[in-house]
Amino acid sequence: MTSATPTGAPYDPRARLHLGVFYPGVGSQLVWTDPDAAPHVAIETFVHTARLLERGLFDAFFLGEGLRVRENRGRVYELDIAGRPDAITQLAALAAVTERIGLVATQNTTYNFPADLARRLASLDLLSGGRAGWNVVTTDNAWTGANFRQGGWLPHERRYERAAQFVEAAKDLWASWEPDAIAGSGAAESWARPGAIREVDRDTGLVRLRARATVPAGPQGRPVLFQAGDSEGGRELAARHADAVFSANTEYGKAAAYAADLRARLARHGRPPDAVRILPGAAVILGDTPEDAGERARWVDEEQFSPPRAIAYLEQYWNTDLSGYDPHGPLPGIEPDQGELDPSRGTIPIELRTGKLAQIARWREQAGRENLSILQLVRKVGPRQHTFVGTPSQVADEWAHYVRTRAVDGFNISPHLLPSSVSDIVDKLVPELQERGVYRTEYTGTTLREHLELPAPA
Repeated sequence: MTSATPTGAPYDPRARLHLGVFYPGVGSQLVWTDPDAAPHVAIETFVHTARLLERGLFDAFFLGEGLRVRENRGRVYELDIAGRPDAITQLAALAAVTERIGLVATQNTTYNFPADLARRLASLDLLSGGRAGWNVVTTDNAWTGANFRQGGWLPHERRYERAAQFVEAAKDLWASWEPDAIAGSGAAESWARPGAIREVDRDTGLVRLRARATVPAGPQGRPVLFQAGDSEGGRELAARHADAVFSANTEYGKAAAYAADLRARLARHGRPPDAVRILPGAAVILGDTPEDAGERARWVDEEQFSPPRAIAYLEQYWNTDLSGYDPHGPLPGIEPDQGELDPSRGTIPIELRTGKLAQIARWREQAGRENLSILQLVRKVGPRQHTFVGTPSQVADEWAHYVRTRAVDGFNISPHLLPSSVSDIVDKLVPELQERGVYRTEYTGTTLREHLELPAPA
């Protein structure tokens, strides 16, 4: 399973993996149909998962953001988990029942406001003793924007411009309290030292504010900043501002290329090559033998792409009702609807239509060549997280290779099954990683920044 190391690639035998778990809460990644699956909106599920991760010495628990219930062709998509509770609220609850695990909230810069979001994240950082993180994302679709009566107010190409201005404003607010701003004793003349809480006044075009932070900095200085975009704008935002990136480049060659690209960008921005932790998304399926792991992977694949889901997936491309088609039969012979399209409602955006029509042509060619039904094709080509499949020893060997050759600094894992996927990793994979010397045997710090071995913010 181990990928060959490219000639001349760096090798660091002392490298250590950093691990997080991303709780998707929406889409087909989580197999909610499993009889042992935990309830996906109950606080007990999140508490149990967070405590499992803490026992496994994980760096962080990530929660996603869902601002509107997923749809398919204008109707609620009922086949998968739809909607999720507010991330910061959930993580604040988890802060009270955990001690070390980092708590990372996905929050967008398009429909939030810097002063308010900075306050909420700083509050989480204080409540958790310096364990908060912010996964910075953007959104530009008018469908989500309708929640805020703003529609598609921000053109696609400017979303990262606003994100950069937003992050800069938040960082200014977090740095606006001097370290000794609060009186150290009751004998002081004032609770706050005069002049120690600065006003932040910014007008950078897409972000305007005049505010003072309402809470002081937490033990780690400010929340750790994660960035998840892989576009040119996303990579530049990460190189300028991120402490860590949640990348989609998980296959070894792509991971190594992404790491090289990001480190080159860091150098251009005057930052050291190890300033940002690279944590691509991944899934893990473990078995007692390679055959057992493969059989488990096939079962997960079948559950993720059931016959109704296969039809719904094709409807995104055809932009029409395909419910009358047999998922065990051939691909639809009709041409896709060329009408207005909206990606968030389960169809494909107009600007990508030409590429998607070409994709349909490739699928037809592949299905004809391999004699594939709709269901068989979708199970081959449908969207899925890069998955490491094997015994704990095999996966540990592969991960050790990834981190020692600096292709990654760790992984952000999206589990298929809760709680069993997480339990398997903690109880079976973590000991193998520790045996190879690529994973911690205890927490050596208390803050998320310390877990990730990041310096204090400048």
